[in-house]
Amino acid sequence: MNRRNFLCASCGVSALTLFGSAGAQSEWKPPARFSRPDIGSDEGGLWALMDREETRLRRSPFVIRDARLNTYIQGVACKLAGAHCPDIRVQIVHTPLFNASMAPNGLMQVWSGLLLRVESEAQLAAVLGHEIGHYMQRHAVEQLRDLRARSAFGQFLGLFGLVGAIGRLATLAGAFSFSQEQERDADRISIELMRGAGYDVTEAAKVWENLLLEVKARPGGDTARNPMFATHPPPAERREMLAKMAAEAAAGISGEAEWKAVFKPFVQEFLKDEIQLGQHDESLALFTRMIARDAAQPMLLFARAEIYRTRGKDNDLEMAITDYAAAATLGNEPPEVHRGLGLIYRTRKQFAESRDSFTRYLERMPEAPDAAMIKSYLEEMKS
Repeated sequence: MNRRNFLCASCGVSALTLFGSAGAQSEWKPPARFSRPDIGSDEGGLWALMDREETRLRRSPFVIRDARLNTYIQGVACKLAGAHCPDIRVQIVHTPLFNASMAPNGLMQVWSGLLLRVESEAQLAAVLGHEIGHYMQRHAVEQLRDLRARSAFGQFLGLFGLVGAIGRLATLAGAFSFSQEQERDADRISIELMRGAGYDVTEAAKVWENLLLEVKARPGGDTARNPMFATHPPPAERREMLAKMAAEAAAGISGEAEWKAVFKPFVQEFLKDEIQLGQHDESLALFTRMIARDAAQPMLLFARAEIYRTRGKDNDLEMAITDYAAAATLGNEPPEVHRGLGLIYRTRKQFAESRDSFTRYLERMPEAPDAAMIKSYLEEMKS
């Protein structure tokens, strides 16, 4: 028996108890595996479309092909999906935004920005379980029928050819924006799938809370105007529902240590991706939360210092110097710590400190992409 089938066999899901919108209990059973629909049907056409886009996606340079990470995330999906495991194919996409989605044909996309934000395997399971919930309930097919009823599907297909593989899949996800009731269904199913797989279901609410903090951190951070929050139930309602379901669940595992071990090789790269987004306020909220959990990580301190330096508000440069210095004190800091300090000191005309910092940077990273520019700064400061 291969690993995927073993996982399916070990985590089959029986009948689950869910709460309806009015709080009444109702029994929900996972559906049987889906057969491929007739190509002449609306759903069959959608499957064929997604199959073509999946083929394109697999060839994309943005797909992360690390075997250990892929096996791990596929395994989490399989623990949740039970008998549907053989039909689910996870693709990890190097895109620094919080997103996961699942197509009716079983293709699941997980973006790198999501992986940076989850703190444990259970939190990852909460997001994957939510997408599997949409898949099991055939919500995308319901939305397809609605598009057909509104004569909007042809317009959607016309747009589909204008973007690349990842863009087309994102366009598809956007076209099938789910209703708040469908989002509630997916939340409830996610909690029950987590419970069935033995996860700590209290971790589900934390994902949403953390994302909410980032959205609120941006100027005018009104969740009602945010596209992601607009289609989901109100945050207070969602917190209450998730807390109620978690209170009735048995204790489970968080898998924090396991997730950290698998994700560790990607932290530096994904942090740099986040820095380059230029969404300073949201990134500060994210990095501050990460530092609160693990302050002894020089890469995290460097990342927050970079945001302070590039944002440049009020006391930001002082805050950047503090974080850069703390990272250097811990040791094993990224060489760019000294580059950042050198740039700040140069701006302040503290040339001796700037020279020292730039020299350390070039000693640590002589082949840096910006080495020529830094050398020109050093020459400039000689005079």
